[in-house]
Amino acid sequence: MTLVVFLVLGFISTAPLSATEIPLDQRKSGTEFMGPDSRAMQADDTSNPGMLTVLDGEALWSDKTGVEKSCADCHGDAKTSMKGVAARYPAFSKRREAAVDLEARINGCRVGRQKAAAFAPESKALLALTTYIAHQSRGMPIADLSSDEHMRPVIEQGRKLFSERQGQINMSCAQCHDDNWGKSLAGNPVPQAHPTGYPIYRLEWQSMGSLQRRLRNCMIGMRAESFPYGSPDYIALEAFLMWRARGMPMETPAVRP
Repeated sequence: MTLVVFLVLGFISTAPLSATEIPLDQRKSGTEFMGPDSRAMQADDTSNPGMLTVLDGEALWSDKTGVEKSCADCHGDAKTSMKGVAARYPAFSKRREAAVDLEARINGCRVGRQKAAAFAPESKALLALTTYIAHQSRGMPIADLSSDEHMRPVIEQGRKLFSERQGQINMSCAQCHDDNWGKSLAGNPVPQAHPTGYPIYRLEWQSMGSLQRRLRNCMIGMRAESFPYGSPDYIALEAFLMWRARGMPMETPAVRP
């Protein structure tokens, strides 16, 4: 048994058997669980490494591709047209008859409108455009996704996945992030897992990453089988986490340890 698994198993032994959702007035951004140096890095755009990805996304926004059409040709200035958009995703797509996250929406436009190849999951280009678009919502409150009746069953599916024990460790997401937030695990404080700053720059990765990448990391840590990128299960988890963070301000690009 590795040290990490031992520490997690020890952590589980102190966790409640059932999860209790965090009251709205007790929610905290992951920023509040970081040290002062990391907070300062995130707050200063000249020091935040995620801002380099924002600049890459800004260039891609105006890049003509496929049928020589750019994002800007349809949507104009992203600072206006994309303001608040990321705070409303995942969202229900009538064309697909399913919920999609922002990355899937970008690829849908790329294939359907620009007639270009879709970006690969976690590719530099997809992360750049997603970060640039999400950055336009920085400081804006995350929407209540349940206001769309189509999203309510998706949110409930995500809630179920968040609360289910899984993997060899037999642990749920809620045991860490609802029941034991603020406690120490392997020397680090457990955050509440609100997705306020994705895509984020994670110091552990030394790169940007999507919320799905972070979810995969958590599932691997629980010794559970992860889902394929873009799967309905990940979309449901994203939707539940965004609903859970409703009203909290967007921080993209956030920095995390």
